[in-house]
Amino acid sequence: QVQLVESGGGLVQPGGSLRLSCAASGRTFGNYAMGWFRQAPGKEREFVATISWSGSVTYYADSVKGRFTISRDNAKNTVYLQMNSLKPEDTALYYCNAGRLGPRPGDYWGQGTQVTVSS
Repeated sequence: QVQLVESGGGLVQPGGSLRLSCAASGRTFGNYAMGWFRQAPGKEREFVATISWSGSVTYYADSVKGRFTISRDNAKNTVYLQMNSLKPEDTALYYCNAGRLGPRPGDYWGQGTQVTVSS
């Protein structure tokens, strides 16, 4: 089992930045690919970004490419999502996920952290 706890969400103006964190506990964090997903009201949950266990491979959704950066610190059991140039359409509940590299989610989810982009 892997337990995931997200933090760092909040209210930000368009064009602003936020950094989300996901702290993991349980089984060896460094063995898992990690990802971020998001779900806006009335929409399906969608893939945002993913990173390999070593951090050497990353993939992004087209909608966030060039604006968001996923990274990890295996010594701190933490994965990050740096979000720049935020847009109102980025407003969603952001979830951390563990277990699979790529746009399909793995087995483990956090509880989510809300990001609201509004003036």
